Amino acid sequence: MTGPETVAIIPARGGSKGVPRKNVLPVAGIPLVARAVRAALAAGIRHVYVSTDDPEIAAVARAAGGDVVDRPADIAGDTATSEAAILHAMDAIAATGVKIGSVAFLQATSPFIPSAALAEAVRMVASGEYDSAFSAYETYGFLWGRDGGSAVAINHDASFRPRRQDREPHFMETGAFYVLDAAGFREAKFRFFGRTGIVEVPENSAVEIDNLFEFEMAGALAPLVEGSAEILPVDAVVTDFDGVHTDDAAVVDGTGLESVRVSRGDGMGVSLLRKAGVPLLILSTETNVVVRARADKLQVPVIHGVGDKAAVLTRWAEENGVDLAKTAYVGNDVNDLPAMLLVGWPIAVADARPEVKRAARVILRSAGGHGAVREVADRVLAGR
Repeated sequence: MTGPETVAIIPARGGSKGVPRKNVLPVAGIPLVARAVRAALAAGIRHVYVSTDDPEIAAVARAAGGDVVDRPADIAGDTATSEAAILHAMDAIAATGVKIGSVAFLQATSPFIPSAALAEAVRMVASGEYDSAFSAYETYGFLWGRDGGSAVAINHDASFRPRRQDREPHFMETGAFYVLDAAGFREAKFRFFGRTGIVEVPENSAVEIDNLFEFEMAGALAPLVEGSAEILPVDAVVTDFDGVHTDDAAVVDGTGLESVRVSRGDGMGVSLLRKAGVPLLILSTETNVVVRARADKLQVPVIHGVGDKAAVLTRWAEENGVDLAKTAYVGNDVNDLPAMLLVGWPIAVADARPEVKRAARVILRSAGGHGAVREVADRVLAGR
């Protein structure tokens, strides 16, 4: 029989007023709840559960490798506490035969949970060194409050201004994760109890999403915090045409005939992918002979004149045995967003619309028509 284990519990209810459908919105192409599940799994936690009242959140959690605890409506409202959801989930998990020694409580609203720090917090509590532990970053900020409208120094003497290197640091709680001894938490019914340890995390990981500005900020920060994938572990590549294979400009002659500018380097990239046996598809909204002509030149299947790219992409994947979770979709404009949300590797060209960049897991260095497709090809082939 196995002994007590650490389980991860991620409360993620469906209702969210600040950012509607927040827990399934993607930051750099990955839904927030999926990010939390992945962080827990990467920390070495075998049992990862999402407590939710929402079918869509549940589906995303399972797709990311987590299990689901159905959260009752009476603890899924605006006033419900995370502690109530965790206690309920612990009972449900224990009923399946899992022996819970400690609980890692993760918040999906923190998109950049450092797995190594989470693993250290698990070790601290599981070893008995601490009863509870939480993530925080070191700060030397001067904190102030108000007393009757007048500013009051909180963590320093306002009459003395020491240099940073002469000050003692404080720690700012990030809200990303808490690790709790299971028995102690059942007794305290709150996340801080007994001997409490601090696990230091980088300040750049301390983004917490409670409003649309913070959501957009997280999307902009993701490439800086996480880096850009130089190797794309994908099995298929789907691209838009205008703005990806071209620079999104067209020359129209007096008869109305359009011509576009393409990159020979992109053509070589497509050729290399074909030789490597990577399934390819061009998916375009435009109905134009130039799209078909370029696709024929590249020897790549094309579906154009498409209104619903997501539906067409889904059908193509089913007909060709393609796993969308292992597919890259390269886009540049808002009509690409529905298709990008379906794949495991949504990619934006360097000059894509801001909305597309926010939805992308990878933002290319190259612009549309200027080597973007070749860059994707090089990154895909680097992983094969």
